[in-house]
Amino acid sequence: MTEPTSLLFQEQENNKLSSKNDVHTELTYDARSFYLNGERIFLNSATIHYFRMPKEEWRDVLMKAKLAGMNCIDTYFAWNVHEPEEGQWSFEGDNDCGAFLDLCAELGMWVIARPGPFICAEWDFGGFPYWLGTKENVKFRENNETYLHYVQLYFDQIIPVIRKRQLSAGGTVILVQVENEYGYLMDDEAASTHMTTLRDGILERGIDVPLITCVGGAEGTIEGANFWSGADGHYANLRSKQPDTPKIVTEFWTGWFENWGGPSAIQKTPSLLDRRIMEILRAGYTGISYYMFYGGTNFGGYGGRTLGDSDIFMITSYDYDAPLSEYGRVTPKYAVTKNLSYFVRAFGSLLMESEEIAAEQIQVRHPGGISVRGRQTGQEKIWFVESHKDERETVNVTLEEGRTLPISIHPGQIVPLLDRVQIAEQVYLTAGALITGNEMINGELTLFITADRGQRSVVELELGTRRESVAGNIILKESTMQVLIEQDAGRNAYRFDLFHFQEPGIMRFEANGMSIRFIILDRDAMNRTWRMESADGQSLRYAIGFDDVDVTGSGQVKGMISDPERTMMLLGDWLNGEQARTGREFFTQEVETQPESASIAVEDQPAWVIPPAPPAPVLRKSPEFSRVTLTAKQRSASGHPIDFSEYGQDFGYLLYECDFASMVGGMMNLVLPSIQDTARIIVNGAEQALVRQVGAAAVPIQVTQGENTLQLLVQHMGRLNFSPYLGEHKGVAGAVYLGGQVQDIRRDWQMEPETGTEIGTIHLDEVNSIRGGTVLRRSFTLDGMDRAVLVGAPSKGLRINGIEIPMPAYQDWFAFQTLDISGYVKSGVVNTLEMPYSRSPLNRLELITYLHEGELQDWRMAGTDALLPASWESCDLSEDTPGVTTPGASYGQPVWYRWRFAKPVTAGHHKVNLMLRLTGMSKGTIHVNGHHLGRYWQIGPQEDYKIPVAWLREENELLIFDEEGRTPERVRLLLDEMSRYPWSTVGQ
Repeated sequence: MTEPTSLLFQEQENNKLSSKNDVHTELTYDARSFYLNGERIFLNSATIHYFRMPKEEWRDVLMKAKLAGMNCIDTYFAWNVHEPEEGQWSFEGDNDCGAFLDLCAELGMWVIARPGPFICAEWDFGGFPYWLGTKENVKFRENNETYLHYVQLYFDQIIPVIRKRQLSAGGTVILVQVENEYGYLMDDEAASTHMTTLRDGILERGIDVPLITCVGGAEGTIEGANFWSGADGHYANLRSKQPDTPKIVTEFWTGWFENWGGPSAIQKTPSLLDRRIMEILRAGYTGISYYMFYGGTNFGGYGGRTLGDSDIFMITSYDYDAPLSEYGRVTPKYAVTKNLSYFVRAFGSLLMESEEIAAEQIQVRHPGGISVRGRQTGQEKIWFVESHKDERETVNVTLEEGRTLPISIHPGQIVPLLDRVQIAEQVYLTAGALITGNEMINGELTLFITADRGQRSVVELELGTRRESVAGNIILKESTMQVLIEQDAGRNAYRFDLFHFQEPGIMRFEANGMSIRFIILDRDAMNRTWRMESADGQSLRYAIGFDDVDVTGSGQVKGMISDPERTMMLLGDWLNGEQARTGREFFTQEVETQPESASIAVEDQPAWVIPPAPPAPVLRKSPEFSRVTLTAKQRSASGHPIDFSEYGQDFGYLLYECDFASMVGGMMNLVLPSIQDTARIIVNGAEQALVRQVGAAAVPIQVTQGENTLQLLVQHMGRLNFSPYLGEHKGVAGAVYLGGQVQDIRRDWQMEPETGTEIGTIHLDEVNSIRGGTVLRRSFTLDGMDRAVLVGAPSKGLRINGIEIPMPAYQDWFAFQTLDISGYVKSGVVNTLEMPYSRSPLNRLELITYLHEGELQDWRMAGTDALLPASWESCDLSEDTPGVTTPGASYGQPVWYRWRFAKPVTAGHHKVNLMLRLTGMSKGTIHVNGHHLGRYWQIGPQEDYKIPVAWLREENELLIFDEEGRTPERVRLLLDEMSRYPWSTVGQ
């Protein structure tokens, strides 16, 4: 670093641990982990954004994180949510981020606060408010005077919210992040000035907890890593840069975002997630922030546009394939994170104190196709056994002294093997099965032992000598299952040969005077095991067998039951004690109070009644509709189109309109040198094209001889959330031209010949395997045109007629460019393009040429206000509708539809989620009771759209704006799959 140390953060140095045994009231750290009040803590952090769900859903989502073993919540703060218009601050209702932090504290959760100002997050403009882009000479994410002026004003508002809730103020905020992923833009030395400015702005406002960064560091901060894979490499990099700080994964990507027209992002499977978490633990990290743990929804216009091709716009759902779904439901990934978080809680001290065992010191023996790495502290070890085989096998692993254990392992799986880990005084555990609990419950040391259904696992307890010359022993007290126990008298070790069934098993015994209990579960039962600890740590309960669990503010526990015959177990300090019951027994009512069809009688017993699933609300077949006449005739004309920000509108639609005369009729190209959103091209009232590939476009349109009216209906699809080109002009900006040509120039590039070879032809729309950097050439002529735009993915180093084209912000991960090359091309001659080969296939590389004389003049513009419904008509889609005779037909113009529907009715036994399926519709927006639910576009991958139950009333208004006026006879409301399963009160 070249920047001198700032006096502002010298006190931060006091956070470094001076003595392991000191007691502290703040967060401290050493090279291995953080400490809180002198105790090491492993940060299991759930990334949850308060601004992606209604406030009413916060508690349930946060509680799900806590139930999954998370002890920390990581959240961004979105500047554009809190200051949507300049100087108009919003910290109420769904935007009350202070209340969100308070709720985290109430639930006993620490917080990692990430105020930005840039947050990325696939969020519009990376969190910047739209109006910031209108400021003269503003440059984002650098020490630009204008930009920093507004950043400081934002800090004046947001940092006090965080400061009042940090540890020193009695809150639970333990870490605050400076900026976000700045290392993707430049290295630490180049970034130092800007990062120091932002760091000092945070410190000046009273933040005294440790500061962190991710992907790029800053002096006086702790750097973390963001990744999905490659844990070892990231760990080595962090250790090299900051050997004396904890190693944390600031963003562990549990899934991925999705964009309109792209594939469903389900590539990060639950089994891969399990493996990646194990890689993180094996490498030595002592903090994991699961990004995302719950994704939520991009309501309104807040879905962003991300790097890659020209048209990667975020869908409305931000489900992210995360452990918790968009609807707050648990998923198979939730089970993975929960089970491994429980494992980390059970053996966190070993993980945090240990160092990796050098490969040459490993004495573990194992068969081929298996590899082993280990970590050790003192005499305790944990081995990470990894399979490189093609199928699941049970393999034998031999530890020191010939101790051999069978381990069931799936292809690619990493299984932790505990080796002589002390669990009680002179009691040492060796286990090849996953142990997901290790704590005192009702006076018994309880271990949860998990393996696949029908699998065998072996657990060994070795007893030391409690008193001189007196060996310890094990006394079996109770077992609900047949268990083979063998004793090795020479080592005073007891070997438990266990089997894992659907029915949970319990073993109780005494070891060296300690009461120990084994809870033996198959993996499905473990997935349905829930640990509940009060915020003050005074109450501990486990519930086994429930598909989902919720804990109310009063401490009452409710559980979902999908199989009434499943055995449920309650362990810990329940008011009615520990017990085992079937799921059916949680729904007990007298026979005469229920319909006969709903009861299943048991002789001499009350009936066990399963509440029926609630129905989804029904939309009438006769919605009201309002046709929208597209016109900006009443608006004053301007010289050329302007973008959304200059127009003064954040999201929604803009209608661009102009009149022009044509000497001839027929097909002509409409050239848009700068367009950043989808646009419907309408000529003389008839739609002619939907522009999807943006940046620049040339669109063939049909014109008539004489006067014509051109309209462009542009929907704001989201600003770039992350790129070197933040702040693009949304909509259409600058001149629009009639006439011109467009060429796809991905084919017929000539490759420089190597010695003794002929010149080769390369097609960049195909897969090629040539050396990177090889120079490619291609020629073109202007054919009477005088302007040219190159749009697509050219490589850095592009030259035109021997002159290199400047691309100062070019990054390999964001190759998309829109380049005005008019000043580099020549008329009447052959022009030559040269560029080094970088990658292929390219999705797009187009050359658009046109004449400046073809510019269209006198534009009129209208915003979203011009598209609002003026009057409503009635229609009946169950019969032939005037002008619309077939399903899926279109009115040929934008249309609003309006329905009234009732709130889903439940008897208190169900927790329902409501969604809207838009089969047959085109593209537009959804609104319920005045809430903008977001954009829709029926090109996938999103099919259903969330309607938050919190925003419903007894009678509700649903509005759909459809750009093509498609008829909605197949639009319907649905409840999600889990809505059909009943919930019951479990206990207190």
